[in-house]
Amino acid sequence: MEHLVINQGFPLLSFLIFFPLFGALVLLFKSGDTFARFWTLAITSLEAIFSLPLLFGFDIKSADFQFVELYSWVPQWGINYIVGLDGISILLVLLSTLIMPLCVLASWKYIQKRVGQFMFCLLIMQVSMVGLFVALDFILFWVFWEFMLIPMYLLIAIWGGPRKDYASIKFFIYTMAGSVFLLVAILALYLENNHSFYIPDMMWQNYSTTFQVLVFLAFFLAFAIKVPMFPLHTWLPAAHVEAPTAGSVILASVLLKMGTYGMLRFCIPITPEATLMLAPYILWLSIAGIIYGGFTALAQSDMKKLIAYSSVGHMGFVTLGIFVLNPNGVEGSIIQMINHGVTTGALFLCVGMIYERTHSRELSVAQGCGKFMPWYATFLGLFCLSSFGFPGTNSFIGEFMILAGTFEHSTFLALAAIPGAVLAAAYMLRMLQKLLYGTENNPDQSHLKDLSFREIAVLSPFALFVFWIGLGPQPFIDLIHVSVANLLENLETWQQAQNVAQVMLQ
Repeated sequence: MEHLVINQGFPLLSFLIFFPLFGALVLLFKSGDTFARFWTLAITSLEAIFSLPLLFGFDIKSADFQFVELYSWVPQWGINYIVGLDGISILLVLLSTLIMPLCVLASWKYIQKRVGQFMFCLLIMQVSMVGLFVALDFILFWVFWEFMLIPMYLLIAIWGGPRKDYASIKFFIYTMAGSVFLLVAILALYLENNHSFYIPDMMWQNYSTTFQVLVFLAFFLAFAIKVPMFPLHTWLPAAHVEAPTAGSVILASVLLKMGTYGMLRFCIPITPEATLMLAPYILWLSIAGIIYGGFTALAQSDMKKLIAYSSVGHMGFVTLGIFVLNPNGVEGSIIQMINHGVTTGALFLCVGMIYERTHSRELSVAQGCGKFMPWYATFLGLFCLSSFGFPGTNSFIGEFMILAGTFEHSTFLALAAIPGAVLAAAYMLRMLQKLLYGTENNPDQSHLKDLSFREIAVLSPFALFVFWIGLGPQPFIDLIHVSVANLLENLETWQQAQNVAQVMLQ
């Protein structure tokens, strides 16, 4: 820990972690649905505002962890409270803070029962999301990883749809199974590293090949379930379909990114040899997810299922970018994590808004609504175009960088991924055509009201980021560039050192 620069000023990261917890505790002692809504909106909005100094105070020229805080926790076991962020985590922290007020607004009328408890779960969820992306101690990371399970389970189990019991239990079992593998890997690393849980000390060490492979597999299973990668994805459609709108948005926008973040933060620097050894298999698994997600989404008539399966394909592109292990691929994967959070979160909000009006998620029930809902049609059209990477939108930038990185790695692999982009256009345009125009036999949609001011206010920030990242991505790339370059340079240096050691042994 000697190289850490400890922040001596205001403990901003700890404030961002625990401020929502303060808000949640107040809800335990203060009742009233109206108070719960306005209080949670105030807390999450302040959280979003207070997270902006991270952006302004972040040194884009440094790959070191910044805003670091260190406090002794359980010193006899080598456990400390250490938090900090770098270019790999800063955008994910900001996504976690900025999206939550919009989830509160989206739930304003949708949630009518146990409103205070619902808002309590949202605030607890925010604690775990921010904490996970800044934790630099493995036990602290694992606590936040597990902490997330309970509020998400409750969101689905209490406020979910008709099959909420099945979906919530399946989500819990899958994620809990992944957590067991993660804990085993953490304990193995703890024993190998002089009984320390400090994450940076575990990176770029000369672990044996067998140890690296076993730890990598344990990490990978935990993170692949969370992403989720094909074929470990089966919990996702059920969870998305049954979750309330805010739950689906948080799940798609932030929780899935915990898996890909773990791959970048842990798999590559802690088990580099196993990463290089197993990357070809993961790349083809990513291709399988891209194609499978596309074809399955194309077959759906339920809008939430369609978007859920599209996530399998989109996250396949993210894992593809990570494991080509070059700058374009890795930077593109981080940008695409943010893009997916923006676009897919917005699409789930759009589905929730039409569900509130028609009480159905079936395309056949809502088809033709665009004629009577021009504001809705405008936003939905934009987010559908973004989802399949139309030039000028955010997802185009991410997919272009990932495919450029994949072409650098292997032309054949890149060509295998391209049908996924075509399938994305097919299923998104199919949904858009049905909802906006439908057929001659459309149900009577004249009773549907267009978006309210509140709903336009919810969707507008998503639209802003679609165009901002799509037309001016350089500030976002600058934030991550040095940290990604440092990660890949360390990987190359480690690989060269291993090659020299092998030559000397011969």
